[in-house]
Amino acid sequence: MTLARLAELHGVAPSYSPSPGRTAVAPDAALVAVLAALGVDARTPESVREALAARETADKERLLPLTVVLWTSEPAPAWARELPEGVTLRLVTEQGERIDAWQPPGTVPVGVHRLSATTPEGLTADAHLIVAPPRVRTPGERSYGLLVQLYSLLSARSWGMGDLGDLADLAAWAGRTAGAGFIQVNPLHAAVPGGDAPTDPSPYRPSSRRFPDPVHLRVEDIPEYAYLPDADRERVGALLAEAARLRDGVLHDGALIDRDAVWDLKRRALDLVLRVPLSPGRRAAYWDFLAEQGADLERHTTWCALAEKHGPDWHTWPEPLRDPDSPETARARTEAMDRVDHHSHLAWLTDAQLAAAQRAARDAGMSVGLVHDLAVGVHPAGADAWAQRDIVAEGMSVGAPPDAFNARGQDWGLPPWRPDRLAQTGYAPYRALLRGLFAHAGAVRIDHVMGLFRLWWVPAGQPPTEGTYVRYDAEAMLAVLALEAHRADALVIGEDLGTVEPGVRERLGERGVLGTSVLWFERDWDGTGLPVPPEQWRTDCVATATTHDLPSTAARLTGDHVRLRDRLGLLGRPLGQEEAEAAAEVAEWTALFARLGLLPGGGGEGLCEEEEIRAVHRFLLRTPARMIGVWLPDAVGDRRPQNLPGTWDQYPNWRLPIADPTGRPVTFEELTASPRARALIDVLRS
Repeated sequence: MTLARLAELHGVAPSYSPSPGRTAVAPDAALVAVLAALGVDARTPESVREALAARETADKERLLPLTVVLWTSEPAPAWARELPEGVTLRLVTEQGERIDAWQPPGTVPVGVHRLSATTPEGLTADAHLIVAPPRVRTPGERSYGLLVQLYSLLSARSWGMGDLGDLADLAAWAGRTAGAGFIQVNPLHAAVPGGDAPTDPSPYRPSSRRFPDPVHLRVEDIPEYAYLPDADRERVGALLAEAARLRDGVLHDGALIDRDAVWDLKRRALDLVLRVPLSPGRRAAYWDFLAEQGADLERHTTWCALAEKHGPDWHTWPEPLRDPDSPETARARTEAMDRVDHHSHLAWLTDAQLAAAQRAARDAGMSVGLVHDLAVGVHPAGADAWAQRDIVAEGMSVGAPPDAFNARGQDWGLPPWRPDRLAQTGYAPYRALLRGLFAHAGAVRIDHVMGLFRLWWVPAGQPPTEGTYVRYDAEAMLAVLALEAHRADALVIGEDLGTVEPGVRERLGERGVLGTSVLWFERDWDGTGLPVPPEQWRTDCVATATTHDLPSTAARLTGDHVRLRDRLGLLGRPLGQEEAEAAAEVAEWTALFARLGLLPGGGGEGLCEEEEIRAVHRFLLRTPARMIGVWLPDAVGDRRPQNLPGTWDQYPNWRLPIADPTGRPVTFEELTASPRARALIDVLRS
């Protein structure tokens, strides 16, 4: 019990509920390992007793938590009511204003301020005070939008994968012609370069969530491209010809999207473009960008420069360089300053093209514009894990506990942030991360939004079953989220699918965070098990038919997703049994569509899958959901998933272009001219 008590005081769960009415106990070894990652020695009974006594004493003597929250227009929070009598508070605001004898919830601007508490005896404590609006802004008007994995959308101008030029063009077309209100894209975070091995194609395991990947640049849209000397323009022309062959291989010859090959071509072209001197105005804009991004950019680009010399895994670098703050790293940064500046320049150009894509969306009349996706974490070998070594939990990985769908649990290979270190910094890394994402977005989607409350930590070398939950200060995480969304005047969408802790959806809803509702999962699980009628769906959500991790709507309706899993040996039961169950589930939904008059002729035999897809989206429009998301491949009947969870090299995850029902790749230009796509858009526009 002493170990369990120590764990609880540090936010580590000694037990959890995998399902209602059932409790699972975390292994002692997991508690000891997780506590060690939090800087607490719990290896022996004596060390546990000492650590417990130290923590209890510290909690008793500390006047304030390291970070506290104040919601505007709400009563004084618990931390203020629990202060000992006679304590005085002094506040220094983010703007530098000093307020003596401050009393919460006294008027103070939103922001992250410094708070000091002093007792009559002279004891003091300092804390970060996060002042946030009580709610994130909700959509002013109902809208529909397109969900797309950007790399999969190839146009006639793409270099073998979709890029930011394609995104801007998609936004302009979707807003002006299709009447869409938003475009949701996959994470555009910087990837870890592959070195001698191929780069991990998953956009959900990046090197850095703080900065975007320059592989998404449209080289020809960079202003300096127009001023290339003749010889360099010829060299870039040759690279463009190679890029065309790469693109044609994907579109016409069955090749997979090859991010590394695309980047090799773009890297060589960018080396030439970046030789062109910046004009005075452009140089001033670049310097402003460097000043705005500050130390975060310097660390990121230092990692990029060092990775070029020492390899993409910083754990293998010379020992002194593994510390971003060491004198040796500072010296190496100076010696590689030309490469640091090169990568800083790329970050600036990518940021500018992201801004241009959002401008294109808003200029096209979109009420929201771009919706950027925030991955759960980062690759352990990448830039953020190196730059934030003091924040990241060494030897830990984020995952999921065993559940009804995966008895072995999951290990996602993403090192988590330490909640104690976040609190010590006033959540500075989290604030900077959100600010960067919101800079060129009308909304941000947070993958696995439940991670704002708790994450499943798996000790290195252990199976996911041998982990446990670690709790975060959800009040502070939500306050930072509301604050940064308020500053950007943006929306927040939470991906809250799967196992969700009781009360989490309610707390997210109270703060204005929209949920995610996927049609096939909306059943009366506590009652009949039948599909939920549209009027009973929640309002504050993005309603959609599928996501990047699920079968496309065409695959679901035809049963192709079951046959695909059978071919890959992923089924746990006989194929016939799985097919029959999948068909029965679809039949229940189509029967509901027919009763609601959403199918032509009342449904029945001979109805084509294309018409059923339109019925699915007519149903979504019948719900009160504030936002309707349309998986772009559904517009042309693509039957292949972009990602098949549970596979690694058995399936080409994250490397497929959008295709028609036969698997033939469809270009952006073809998609916009497709009668099938236009028929679906007509449903949504009506």
